[in-house]
Amino acid sequence: MTMVALMCAVTAVMAQVRFSVGPVPYTMQNVGVILSGLLLPPAYAAGAMLLYLLLIALGLPLAAGFAGGPSVILGYCGGYLVGFVISAFLMSLLSRAYLRWRGIELSEVKGKDFAALLALSFVAILPTYVLGFIVFSFYALPGSALYGWSVKVSSWLGLGVRGIIALFIASVLIFIPQDLFVDHVIAIAVARGVAGLLKSKGVGLV
Repeated sequence: MTMVALMCAVTAVMAQVRFSVGPVPYTMQNVGVILSGLLLPPAYAAGAMLLYLLLIALGLPLAAGFAGGPSVILGYCGGYLVGFVISAFLMSLLSRAYLRWRGIELSEVKGKDFAALLALSFVAILPTYVLGFIVFSFYALPGSALYGWSVKVSSWLGLGVRGIIALFIASVLIFIPQDLFVDHVIAIAVARGVAGLLKSKGVGLV
């Protein structure tokens, strides 16, 4: 339970490491999501993210930009937040299955195993992208500011597309490189270090 609270706190802190891509805040919350999945059993990993959502819903300023309240969960970025619960759970399942198959511990991960966990982290985060996209699209109706911004994003990238493709680019595609190659790499490296430290103290991960 201490680790659940800690992972919740890490996610809240990383939510404040942010910059805005138009109306959508880019944060480093994925570090907390993937880290939870690597360090906690599936139910506890999901529990850490559920605790994070509950505290936000109760009004604590733990979301990006120190926002809080039900409106954050129900807003156009709420799909990503709900997706964190599924993604943390899935990362825990996938990473533990992979490590058992390889016959190694998290503290021993390097090289191709690091790359494999990175690939699994992309699979695990897909539910977050899917839910984020669905909720964003619900709000970004033609004629809305969100829709107009999404079309501008595609134009900035030289694509000039509209409709659902523009929404996908603006709400998912532009975030993937940073999520995968910064947030997830940091999470795996930190998790490996934490696992090694715990092992040296005679404490193993479940």
